[in-house]
Amino acid sequence: MFEGKIAVVTGGAKGIGKAITEEFRRAGAAVCIIDLLPNDYYVGDLADQAVLEDFARKVISDHGHVDFLINNALPLMKGLDECTYEEFNYALRVGVTAPFYLTKLLAPHFALGGAIVNISSSRDRMSQPQTESYTAAKGGIAALTHALAVSLAGKVRVNSISPGWIDTDYIVYHGPDANQHPAGRVGNPMDIANMVLYLCSRKAGFITGENIRIDGGMTRQIICHNDFGWTLEGGEEAKWKNV
Repeated sequence: MFEGKIAVVTGGAKGIGKAITEEFRRAGAAVCIIDLLPNDYYVGDLADQAVLEDFARKVISDHGHVDFLINNALPLMKGLDECTYEEFNYALRVGVTAPFYLTKLLAPHFALGGAIVNISSSRDRMSQPQTESYTAAKGGIAALTHALAVSLAGKVRVNSISPGWIDTDYIVYHGPDANQHPAGRVGNPMDIANMVLYLCSRKAGFITGENIRIDGGMTRQIICHNDFGWTLEGGEEAKWKNV
């Protein structure tokens, strides 16, 4: 389906990004990865403007155009108590500035029918304590998505995905961890990769500016202590259990 297409995947060396990369390649696309981790294309820090510019030049020099851009790289997660000014801004540079600037650099080189998919998080609308840097970055990229969709209207479709709990080791959970999801299980990277490829396909040609939450229904289920079998047990390490 993607034979001869060129996909750019940030943070493509492990986890969700690796699954996306492998699925694109399985479908016939050439994939250009940028990651801090070792990979077969480009090792570099997305927070560095010069790195982004060099990476974009390499992609266009190697391929002449881009079909798909997947902004997946993971921002730093630190919270109010420990996150420094520099660390918070670093998280935003990786999670919001880099997707914006990479889009700007590659925009003139997108082929007809091009698509951008930004990986946000269900944390764009819900939080745990001490996660401010990550949550702010994920909320930012969700908002950036619809702004880019309007600016690139008629040229490139832009959508985002908000994953919920995705276990990148493909562990199968049972009991409360699975039961708190209406889908009955914890997610895995293929749940996200499959949607990325769909959003890049012609089948999604009328979808742009949208955020799709993939969380097994977790953010749709109200969980209250002593309600419908749910209890909250423990002190600081409290955990929900369904009896």
